[in-house]
Amino acid sequence: MTLPIYLGTYTRRDSKGIYQIDLNTETQQLENLTLLIDEVSPTYLAQAQSGELFTVTTVDGLGGTAAYNKTAEGYQKANAITEEGAPTCYVAVDEKRQLVYAANYHKGEVLVYKINADGTLTLTDKAQHEGTGPHENQEKAHAHYSDLTPDGRLVVCDLGTDEVFTYDVSNEGKLTEVARFTAQPGTGPRHIVFHPNHTTAYLFGELNSTVNVLTYDAATGSFTEEMVASTLPADYDGFNGGAAIRISKDGRFVYASNRGHNSIAVFAVKDNSVERIQLISTEGDFPRDFNLDPSGEFVVAANQNSDNLTLYRRDAESGQLSLLQKDVYAPEAVCVVFA
Repeated sequence: MTLPIYLGTYTRRDSKGIYQIDLNTETQQLENLTLLIDEVSPTYLAQAQSGELFTVTTVDGLGGTAAYNKTAEGYQKANAITEEGAPTCYVAVDEKRQLVYAANYHKGEVLVYKINADGTLTLTDKAQHEGTGPHENQEKAHAHYSDLTPDGRLVVCDLGTDEVFTYDVSNEGKLTEVARFTAQPGTGPRHIVFHPNHTTAYLFGELNSTVNVLTYDAATGSFTEEMVASTLPADYDGFNGGAAIRISKDGRFVYASNRGHNSIAVFAVKDNSVERIQLISTEGDFPRDFNLDPSGEFVVAANQNSDNLTLYRRDAESGQLSLLQKDVYAPEAVCVVFA
């Protein structure tokens, strides 16, 4: 079987946009890297069930979010919503309400777009965050993630304010804040994933390299902290920035990537806590993103600075990873999406 993977990238050096590479599950190899869409620094992607692709974009120096329709000839740009300043950094699709959510790190904004019948986007609302934190990278709000809770609310991680916001969303794409969780100072909330039980969430702190185990109350949209676990060895004192966090479909294992230590930390889930059971090298520099394939048998990591992908096999019983392939060329890759 061949599984297509879409790669979001920066285009500061050799990359030209969004790439596709195939995972051959029989040979257990990544192969056939091709340019899918010529785009300026499409650093994060989201694909709708109907095939449309939504991506971070920059057009004529303006930053925002773009929509692409899937056709027999390939992806065709439907439109882009851009404004002065930096582009967004995270994109997600709401299938039920036919909305797209985006987070803008540099502006500290959350944006909501309506998906029109022709695949284009229309901006329906935005929320501006305010605040600071003790870390030098927390001089202002930095919204870094905006995606759905299991019960259909919008959850937003703000690295700059150490907060996690919960919003109600109307069918028309309007936001109403309903709850706000404050992490430990200097955490730098980056991404969050939910357990299949819908009541436990795992928040990744970019600035202090921690996985925060939270309980989610669907009645109020609020979070409560249960415990905090480090993604690093106790004796590590070099630079590190937490990056991506994923959870296995069965909810038994959580995975988090370290940029600097250049590793993936593997955690076993134990009630309202986690236990780190493995730290494995990403065989490259700055693993900004990684992802599990739909079967959960393979993991692909993207090393931004060393322009390479790394492929692992995942043991479903132990949760641990074993190296299958490294040094697979992929320029400036920072987002891994199984199409």
